[in-house]
Amino acid sequence: MMRETVVHVTTLEQWKSVLDVWFKQGYEWHRTGKSYHERYFDDGWRFLLLNKDNDILKPTWGRQSIEYSEFMAQQKEDNKMETVYEVSQSVFDELQRIKAHEGMSLIESIVAHAQFIKSIEVGNKAILRYLADDPAIEFKVKETLYRLWRIDDFDDKVYMSFNDNGTPVWTYSIKNCFTAPLEEIKKWQTPAWEIEKAD
Repeated sequence: MMRETVVHVTTLEQWKSVLDVWFKQGYEWHRTGKSYHERYFDDGWRFLLLNKDNDILKPTWGRQSIEYSEFMAQQKEDNKMETVYEVSQSVFDELQRIKAHEGMSLIESIVAHAQFIKSIEVGNKAILRYLADDPAIEFKVKETLYRLWRIDDFDDKVYMSFNDNGTPVWTYSIKNCFTAPLEEIKKWQTPAWEIEKAD
């Protein structure tokens, strides 16, 4: 559970921007959903509370608050601590489909794709946080890598690699071959070598 956070604001714009941050993180007003409730501000309330149960409430007096500027500075710092996971285009596309959960709830979409989610190597917790719009978790498509190959004099497939001096050589081992983004691979291609995707 998180600790309580009380933010002091002085303008309606500040009130709304604090709520925007919390709404984006999945929090909402206790029993009244996601609304700005401008009437609270108009009635003189200048504090917003996110309590230990992750409900937004009008705070009772006596709780220690932080100023709006400090709250926003914390958000910037938290965003710097974002974790980024790189996955293939196909995995990324499937995550977007699950996240969109068209025609079903997010929970139903997650259950329907449970086997796929388990198969992704980054771990279920990070994936579930991402699907629930946690701003600290991001997935992006990893850059596609390529390799060079050719058929040798014995009709075997070999791959380009480099020796200790940085000179191109060939290897039978796909694990030890040279891989790089397409632009870099093309610099090493000669008519003898073909390009293929490495993953």
